[in-house]
Amino acid sequence: PQPGDLIEIDRTGYQHWALYVGDGYVINVTPVDEGAPSLSVSTTSIFTRKAKVKKQLLKVVVGNHKWRVNNKYDRSRTPRPVEEIIRRAERWIDREVAYNVLNRNCEHFVTMLRYRKEVSEQVSATGEPLGASQSTSWLLAVSRGTGAQP
Repeated sequence: PQPGDLIEIDRTGYQHWALYVGDGYVINVTPVDEGAPSLSVSTTSIFTRKAKVKKQLLKVVVGNHKWRVNNKYDRSRTPRPVEEIIRRAERWIDREVAYNVLNRNCEHFVTMLRYRKEVSEQVSATGEPLGASQSTSWLLAVSRGTGAQP
């Protein structure tokens, strides 16, 4: 992968998404109180309201699952410059964020960073509209008490 690429990781019943930032690392949304490398579709994650953005080794996040570079929205959206994608992503590291499996999930997070607009096809498969959230201000920092987007 190249810095700024979207990484799609196959999990049982869904895909987890991360943003490749270089040197073997990704930035992705993870559970707040669990030691797991990424959110999983379970009763817990469906009701999770907070998550944490972490910078982790791609191999740790992937584990034994298959993964691929998938910049599929490049056909219909213009990506930000790579330097801007990385700079914006790094501002989120170690922050608690709002999380909702339907409109603020890991795919929404990485597509917001790459394209300025959140999109999640896996959510649309459940009957919800693509890109349910329309502005890049959807993800508010819960930690640090600011409520402001970095």
